[in-house]
Amino acid sequence: MKLDVNALGTFYRMAREGAGLAAGRLTHMLGVETQVGVTKLNFMRGQEIERDFEDSTEKVGVRVKLTGGIEGYSVVVFDRENALRIVQTLLAEADSDSEGDTELGEVDAFDEMTESAATEVGHIMNSGFIDGWADVLETVIDVSTPEFVEGQTAEPFFGDIDEAPADDDLALLFQSRIETVGTEVGFSHYLFPKRESMSKLLERLRTSEGIEYDKLDGFDRMAERGAEEVAKTATTLTGIDTSIDIRRLNFVSLEAIPEQVADEKLVGVAFEFDGMPSGYLLFLFDEESAHEIVDAMVPMEVDEDGFGEMGTSAIKELGNIMASGFLDGWANVLDTTIDHSTPEFIHDIGAAAVDPVIIQLGENQDFAFVFDTVVMADGREFDCEVYAIPDESDLERALNNLDVDRIEDAKTTAEFQEVDNA
Repeated sequence: MKLDVNALGTFYRMAREGAGLAAGRLTHMLGVETQVGVTKLNFMRGQEIERDFEDSTEKVGVRVKLTGGIEGYSVVVFDRENALRIVQTLLAEADSDSEGDTELGEVDAFDEMTESAATEVGHIMNSGFIDGWADVLETVIDVSTPEFVEGQTAEPFFGDIDEAPADDDLALLFQSRIETVGTEVGFSHYLFPKRESMSKLLERLRTSEGIEYDKLDGFDRMAERGAEEVAKTATTLTGIDTSIDIRRLNFVSLEAIPEQVADEKLVGVAFEFDGMPSGYLLFLFDEESAHEIVDAMVPMEVDEDGFGEMGTSAIKELGNIMASGFLDGWANVLDTTIDHSTPEFIHDIGAAAVDPVIIQLGENQDFAFVFDTVVMADGREFDCEVYAIPDESDLERALNNLDVDRIEDAKTTAEFQEVDNA
């Protein structure tokens, strides 16, 4: 099974179109203004999906079976609180229309009425996505009767779906967030297509030789190896016990990245890298996390309102270590050479922090791979988004030459440049 950037781009347009239709139908159903927030394509392993359900939060979902243009299962999953909020709004709207005086109130479990309402909402959301996909693919996708599911683990939602990935298998999933006035309706959307169905679809969508799917799996594992090296090197350099966890690999539109960046002060480090592949790396921290990093790395009090010379140097140094860990690990696995520039410090609000890089990249490509990453240092957690944006044609050539058996055996020792503190 092979894919390329054009195929992934089509999937992304499917996701955006589907989310747009779902949002429009939710607006019509609830009578409140909605808009599409975040849309991502996630490459997740089965164990990562299971981990999403290990937060002790009750969840409810609606799943349908697909046949026709895509075969498999489509599942929409809400936090129970979000589902009840939607149901309350829906029932209040219905009650207002009938001039009744019924209120949903607090409930500990879904009864027949609320379960039916939640199933209707989930079915409309699923149908919006699926109709959007069918429009983009110019095909027909048939949908089964919706099934209501609830629970705290992944088992009730996916345990009996053969198409769901095993613990170490990589699956392509969709994630969307629809925003309503005054609140957010966050949910996860999982598409589990049959492998044969997905293979035929990818064959039709590809415009290049493409990349074997297991090579993309290898790309994800390369990043994990690079992250391990980042943690080791950071621990050695700073004396702080550091670990880094890559949660998942996302595929997003370049123009959507500024929309997804939090509207707050961000601190980051940007690099250009050259070799096979070439491209850009961008590490972004929220300001609080950046201050935590500086406090951990600089053994003296620094300016709380800014970062100053020492604070800036500390952030650049950590970014330099991370870039070296990622890229040297990739180079060793790919048996190639990848060099990166000196770090460029970024301290700006929201989209302005990423716009310069996005503008440069947008001249040559439309999409980017983004690693959702958490850095743990000395028991403190830092949310860090890693934007790894390789040149599309370089990446395809590099991954096609990748020997996946080398990934576990190749050394990933990083050689990092000294940061100029001046």
